[in-house]
Amino acid sequence: MSQASTAEDAPGTVLQAYPIARAPLLRALAVLHAQLPDDAEVVLGWSDAVLGTHVLTEPPALAGATQRMELALAGVSPLEAGPDTLALSWSDEEDARLCLLAKLPAAMERSRSTAWMASARALLDSAMDSARARARMERLETSRRLQQALFEIAELASAEVEMGEMLKRLHDIIGSLMYAPNCYIVTYDEERESVRFIYFADGVDDYQPDPEQEWTEREMPNSLTFALLRHGNALRGPSTLIRRTLQIQYSEAQGPDSQDWLGVPMKRGDKVCGAIVVQSYDRPASYTDEDRALLGYVAQHVLTTLDRRQAQAELERRVRERTIELQYANRELQDEVVERQRAERLQHALFRITEMAMSSDSLDQYYAKVHAAVDELIYARNFYIALFTEDQQSIEFEYSVDENGDHRPTRRLSNGLTEYVLRKREALLADRDSIDRLVAAGEVHEYGIRAYSWLGVPLHRDGEVVGVIVVQSYTPGIRFTTDDQRLLAFVAHNISNGLARQRAQERLRAAHAELERRVIERTKELEKANEQLVAQIAERVRAEQRLTHQALHDALTGLPNRACLLDCMASAIGRARHGDGMPFAVLFLDLDRFKLVNDSIGHAAGDELLVGVAKRIVSAMRADDVVARLGGDEFAILVSCPDGGDSVRDLAPRLLALIGRPLWVAGRELFPSASMGIALWHPRYESGEELLRDADAAMYRAKNEGRDCYAIFDEAMREQAVRSLDLEADLRRAIKNRDFLPYYQPIVRLEDGVVVGHEALLRWQHERRGLLPPAEFIALGEESGLIEQVDWQLYEQVISELARDGSGYVSVNVSPRHFRSPDFADRLLGLLHAVDADPARLRVEITEVALLDDAPRTLRILNTLREHGVLALLDDFGTGFSALSYLHRFPISGLKIDRSFVAGLDADGGRQESLALVRAILALAGTLGIETVGEGVETAAQRDILAELGCRCGQGFLLGRPSPRRQG
Repeated sequence: MSQASTAEDAPGTVLQAYPIARAPLLRALAVLHAQLPDDAEVVLGWSDAVLGTHVLTEPPALAGATQRMELALAGVSPLEAGPDTLALSWSDEEDARLCLLAKLPAAMERSRSTAWMASARALLDSAMDSARARARMERLETSRRLQQALFEIAELASAEVEMGEMLKRLHDIIGSLMYAPNCYIVTYDEERESVRFIYFADGVDDYQPDPEQEWTEREMPNSLTFALLRHGNALRGPSTLIRRTLQIQYSEAQGPDSQDWLGVPMKRGDKVCGAIVVQSYDRPASYTDEDRALLGYVAQHVLTTLDRRQAQAELERRVRERTIELQYANRELQDEVVERQRAERLQHALFRITEMAMSSDSLDQYYAKVHAAVDELIYARNFYIALFTEDQQSIEFEYSVDENGDHRPTRRLSNGLTEYVLRKREALLADRDSIDRLVAAGEVHEYGIRAYSWLGVPLHRDGEVVGVIVVQSYTPGIRFTTDDQRLLAFVAHNISNGLARQRAQERLRAAHAELERRVIERTKELEKANEQLVAQIAERVRAEQRLTHQALHDALTGLPNRACLLDCMASAIGRARHGDGMPFAVLFLDLDRFKLVNDSIGHAAGDELLVGVAKRIVSAMRADDVVARLGGDEFAILVSCPDGGDSVRDLAPRLLALIGRPLWVAGRELFPSASMGIALWHPRYESGEELLRDADAAMYRAKNEGRDCYAIFDEAMREQAVRSLDLEADLRRAIKNRDFLPYYQPIVRLEDGVVVGHEALLRWQHERRGLLPPAEFIALGEESGLIEQVDWQLYEQVISELARDGSGYVSVNVSPRHFRSPDFADRLLGLLHAVDADPARLRVEITEVALLDDAPRTLRILNTLREHGVLALLDDFGTGFSALSYLHRFPISGLKIDRSFVAGLDADGGRQESLALVRAILALAGTLGIETVGEGVETAAQRDILAELGCRCGQGFLLGRPSPRRQG
């Protein structure tokens, strides 16, 4: 069964991907058929997490059998047995659903048919186990072949072979993974919107493209290849179906049609860079969803290989171009060698200057070292460093070396060459003529001996000019150049940083001296206060110990808290993984019905109960075990289990029995119990939180199994958690896609069989699993809070149907969550008003939980609905605790007697109890003037008894099954 999209798995997809796995089931079906008369027909169907959903027939082709079996597997239409028909439905140990139907040429003896069905169930259970094992083995083999193919692709990327040969070998690798005699690979240029067929192999289409030729979509109209590139996702199915799906017309120029076509894009991030296509001209349904995923995985590795090859080709081209450029640049390079040597000297000098800032003992020493380093680079016989004074009104010459005398006195700011650089905030390179022009213009005044060449560069600190570094020459033969200016600027930058460090060190040395003086003075004071300090330290240590204990222990019980437990678990994980290898386990306990204790006899009594239980748990543990209270009524225990878990299985029931002993609390004898979840150490755990999470999940499993018991976390729970996550994601997509629809089950008047109304039952048209009943997703919807959105989609459809046609009323189920929303009634009435539907034809079914949750708000909502004509029915009546005391307070127009009571009316055991209960309910309803509906009527006897007892209406499979359309 192929589909032209990234659509969902069809029935049988798993066994199409793993045909060998089906063999045990085929053999089992043949054996079962052989045990029946010659003209018998046998149909087998199953729905399994590993093997998927599939139907087999014997003989192989039976008209209509597959569709009927799929409906039976989905729970829509159960198999019906008869004199000449054997029907069997069951679920095996791994929750797989199996259905078996045998059509006989004549009726079979009861003993023989019973023996055949028992044999069939045992044989098919064994065959299912064998098929699952084979499917898993085939998956492992597929993974091995994929890994080997990826290794070969990786080796091929670095092999010294031509591009054409490489692509041919890539084709061979793909052919080892799936049916691929006809394959082509294209690359796509998004900017040019063109493709190149870099590889093309086809046994039917004799087209041989040029790998270097580019094709645009205009040149290839109605091309599936361009459609795949635009679509951006994998496409699978017959080419005619893909064209119809993507609205592409057929063109003979694009080659012959294929029976099955599979194309996957090659992507770099979100950008489509090309595609790989395989196709079959004579084999329908050649490719499965697993082939699609496999080819997509291989495509990304092929893209990586092509990228490497293209990068290598581009590198070789650039090397050739660069070689030519280098031939021309050879002379320039020789010149650069000289410049580089000069740069190396500069770099060496800068390193020295940087090091000097850290190693010099004083500023004078630092200045001298800087001068020596600058002198190695340029002429610096006449050199000085001038800095602003603190008041910014003068300059002082921190360092000066000059042929005519080193002393330069501090002077007020004037118009000298040094001040000119400070004022302009930029370097000045001036020869004798330039200096004369500046003097003549009144810009500067020359102090001291006239220089023939003068170079000054500003020193910066934090973006501000703080001084100048200057070199000058008094002879015409020595002139500074712009290269010297750039070099001195580099030096100045490092000198600025060095000066900042040196000044900081000077201040630090002064501070140290001051500090030493103050330390001496302070030492005497500290000696006097030493005794007081020692006492304070001791008190602080004790306080810190108390705080540490409080931070890591529970205030009520004195047990370690969650933080302390997680530290211990981290140590245990480290030892188990890298140390002594000792396995361990985490036990998660939750007291059953603890809230009832708090609510009934007070929180003080609850605290006393927690302390008593904590003492019992500690008394049962070893010295090296860790017992912690996580909060509320939750406890956790970290125990070592060198025997791999057997000791924990012995400990769990003993600990539960110890906790369950009677305990006197607040003058009452209580019988506490607990539910326990156990998570055993496994190398997959990375943190204690993960172990606590799984132990918590196992604890909830124990609560669901009846409380006062324990459960060990296993892979089934992990898989259930993963399935819940997947189902929640599917549920969110289904809400977005509006995949929920109502199925209407008739409500029939028992005296004459007239349909008086319908109950709208929720169904989910799942994209992969088909039609799902509420039991498979309602709990998840309630837990995630999504059920309200699902309900509103159902209400919209039901009310729209009411407005169109039909007669009688329709009831919809309302979750207690809706009654927590103050605008529920207004919103529901708004839907009725929007389509002009009659409110009197709509009824809401509520449970007793809704009455108990927030009684005042529920009463307001029900009164509002009743005022506008919408009546309320109380569903599953008789299963709650307090409904009888609330019936006279709430506007309830009808009761639906729970199916458990109706089922007991014709049962062998418990019939009298069911009769008494139903009679009492009908008497109460008659007294209050409330209508009654019996739920779950499946036999004529149940219908007749209800009618005889005075029940007006009934609902159940006997009276009508749920269907997409209303009856009557």
